[in-house]
Amino acid sequence: MILQLNKPIVFFDLETTGIKVAVDRIVEISILKIFPNGNKESKTWLVNPTVLIPEETTLIHGITNEKVVNEPTFSELADDIYKLIENCDLAGFNSNKFDIPLLAEEFLRVGIEFNMKNRKAIDIQNIFHKLEQRTLIAAYKFYCDKELTNAHSAKADTNATYEILLAQLDKYSELENNIDFLSDFSERGGKFADLAGFIRYNQKGEEVLSFGKYRDITLKQIWNDNPGYFSWIKQADFPLYTKNIMNNFATKMKLEKKFKN
Repeated sequence: MILQLNKPIVFFDLETTGIKVAVDRIVEISILKIFPNGNKESKTWLVNPTVLIPEETTLIHGITNEKVVNEPTFSELADDIYKLIENCDLAGFNSNKFDIPLLAEEFLRVGIEFNMKNRKAIDIQNIFHKLEQRTLIAAYKFYCDKELTNAHSAKADTNATYEILLAQLDKYSELENNIDFLSDFSERGGKFADLAGFIRYNQKGEEVLSFGKYRDITLKQIWNDNPGYFSWIKQADFPLYTKNIMNNFATKMKLEKKFKN
């Protein structure tokens, strides 16, 4: 099976200090870039997160503070990583919910604008859960009949994710070998305006919150009823990408009010 592409797609995986998008940092990133002609390019970096890696996290991926203390920081790697994934679609395992939002957060922290405009995202875990309901290790065994002996190594997980997608395309006739289709199919919970899933689009294409007391309420209605809520979001522990959307919306509403007056 050859993946049909109109432009390059990047399969990637992150090992991190934890699972909180707004506060945790990357300690390892592996990228497998697939070109439309079938050529591949891969790169893996260990990353100094500039914060301590908790012991319980090290027990999962095996990366210690001592192992990364002399490695480059994300700030030092950011330009190279950005160039490698520029103008590429993105794919990973649980990437829509975790890897893409956290990668975007790291870029924004160092002042590099990152968004998903003109990109498609394929979450292989969502395809897997819709069709088989299992984990990455089980998925690799089920689809590829291989043992994932180095699980929680970013490079091993990245390559396994790519192989699983190819096997899924072979196995399921309902899947189309088409990035647009796979991106849509791998979405869960509708289309989101931000990367972490706090703001989504309703059926009318309006931005609404997906959590809390304003769940399913449009940003416009929230602004009209309680504009101070936008200030609370700005100060609270939300990802920068989410805050930027809220800030941009507030700025738009202020400008609309100014020109109406």
